[in-house]
Amino acid sequence: MNSIPALRSSTIADLLRRTARRTPERTALVFADRTWTYAELDTAVTALARHLLAQGLEHGDRVAAYGRNSDLYALVFFATVRAGLIHVPVNYQLKTDELEYILDNSGARLVISDAAMAADVDATEAGRAALRADFEDLLDTVQAPDVAPEAMGEFDVTDTDVAQLLYTSGTTSLPKGAVMTHRALMHQYMSCLDVLDFDASDRQVHALPLYHSAQMHVFLIPGLIKGALNIIVPAPVPGELLELIEAERINTFFAAPTVWVALVNHPDFATRDLTSLRKAYYGASIMPGPVLHKLVAHLPELGFYNCFGQSEMGPLATVLRPEEHQDRLGSAGRPVLFAETRVVDPSGVDVGPGEQGEILYRSPQLCEGYWNKPEATEEAFRDGWFHSGDLVIQDAEGYVEVIDRVKDVINTGGVLVASRQVEDAIFELDSVAEVAVIGMPDEKWIEAITAYVVPKDDSLTEAQVIEHVKGRLAGFKVPKAVHFVSELPKNSAGKILKRTLRTG
Repeated sequence: MNSIPALRSSTIADLLRRTARRTPERTALVFADRTWTYAELDTAVTALARHLLAQGLEHGDRVAAYGRNSDLYALVFFATVRAGLIHVPVNYQLKTDELEYILDNSGARLVISDAAMAADVDATEAGRAALRADFEDLLDTVQAPDVAPEAMGEFDVTDTDVAQLLYTSGTTSLPKGAVMTHRALMHQYMSCLDVLDFDASDRQVHALPLYHSAQMHVFLIPGLIKGALNIIVPAPVPGELLELIEAERINTFFAAPTVWVALVNHPDFATRDLTSLRKAYYGASIMPGPVLHKLVAHLPELGFYNCFGQSEMGPLATVLRPEEHQDRLGSAGRPVLFAETRVVDPSGVDVGPGEQGEILYRSPQLCEGYWNKPEATEEAFRDGWFHSGDLVIQDAEGYVEVIDRVKDVINTGGVLVASRQVEDAIFELDSVAEVAVIGMPDEKWIEAITAYVVPKDDSLTEAQVIEHVKGRLAGFKVPKAVHFVSELPKNSAGKILKRTLRTG
């Protein structure tokens, strides 16, 4: 690497090295019975980066990570980007065709998986064609490695290199690989640090999947930049989380609203000492008002942050801060430091404050496009802006209210209805645990508004749901059918998979 670019380097792995130089002996990561100081973590990442390159991988090769949360998952990410390779996080719930699609689309040269998931990789043609490794088998490489600290310029990486193919969640269509450079993600981290109040004294639990951009890029890596304590757990099990928050005096926690709902409804919520919590982050979907009110009543010192965005933005785009919650509950806040926005109608004309439209972005956080999908890239990136697909209302002060995904707006009898508005009305019923509203093909209505409801007990009836909505919304917004289900299909980040409901 030319010496001048090396001196000016600002890549993701550089951030970790800098924290390790500032606070080498501070604890960085904890997982199960393994603990890593910042110095140990940085050295282990260098050893693993060298190991990956020794397998014959070359600059720009894709490394797919197919596993549950662990310290090794985080190490593999940092080692991949330090080595100049491209990290491909894969949803561990994917099987066969869906797994095949991402491995094939990304052209993964190496697939690193949990041992328990190796058979799923073996079942795919792309997996069999790739080099293979097991997360646990990497322990010998990263534990007490006999290597000197990384020398400046050892790895040929610049901030314009691609760091990750961040596949969209695929809740409405097949996932697309957002091409994220080091530069884009670095800007995203700076936006997080600017608005989310991270501090070196933070004690964070990371429970949502690290393959998901929010847990990895909005919380884990900014936490590591600040020198905080980061505890990784395999999954968000409510009782275990409540116990951990009490035992470790956790003060910072992020979860999807579905996880917050489960915590509030757990019998231990009222008995565990959760007073250490000071910062509560949520995102991915709406937070039910009753749940938020219960959290506020039980933990009055807890500050809430509503984080909104999407994979293509790395992902954070807007934030509603704690001091803004009282007067703007339901808002997704204002654009973050590096996000510029417009709101336009279907013809691309800007709408006024308070008017509904699609939000567009221009930002150094944005991806370069979609991997191997030039037509999708051209469609999303046009007229100098990224077209998000999110339907919003933005007021004169810049606060954004998310109405729905454009693709989730229901065309019923020629009138457009936001599914989220119907969901909010149904959620007012005390007997409703979860709800998702979609449009189902219908000869008469084009799309019939259909509600899928997870009830808290057996007392709730279809007639009660319909009558309640009739009392809240216009008649054309009332569901034509209500289906009671034991659970809603979700990805492991807690997002409801509406396309699964549509296809049955």
